[in-house]
Amino acid sequence: MERKVYDIWIDLNEELYKFILGKIKDEQTSKDIHQDVFLKIQTKIHQLKHTSKLTSWVYQITRNTIIDYLRKAKNKNVSIDELDIPLTEEENFNYSNLTNCINQKIKELSADHKEAIILTSFKNFSQKELSEHLKLSYSGAKSRVQKAREVLKENILDCPNVESDSTGKLIDFENN
Repeated sequence: MERKVYDIWIDLNEELYKFILGKIKDEQTSKDIHQDVFLKIQTKIHQLKHTSKLTSWVYQITRNTIIDYLRKAKNKNVSIDELDIPLTEEENFNYSNLTNCINQKIKELSADHKEAIILTSFKNFSQKELSEHLKLSYSGAKSRVQKAREVLKENILDCPNVESDSTGKLIDFENN
């Protein structure tokens, strides 16, 4: 196990740091995120089921760590286009299609639903903040967010390679 993490470090260390720095634009923060990524890799390597998906798995951890950082920073001035973290060409093309499909599905939402999703999911607005921002009742804001999430989920199920369970819960994507 330790050998595998060491090999990942040797193979992807510099590439991941450049990827993070390209998204964050701050050296110290990028170094912190880079370190967090490798800590997560070390603690979660046992969860990787298919070693053929190792690079995609590592980049997914990296993207999620960057997104977590952005959420914690509560940067309310980030547009959805800035949050779109594209995959590198070396990664799985089908996963890239999935990401593009999800981004496209967000853009295709009605203006009200898109605003609700972007503000609550990407700009970390609470539903109370959303209600104040949109000048809606709290229950109206909650309903809008819930409906927007339902519509987005239904639309995402139309994306190629998306897998869901019998209850409609998104669980995976197929790698053809």
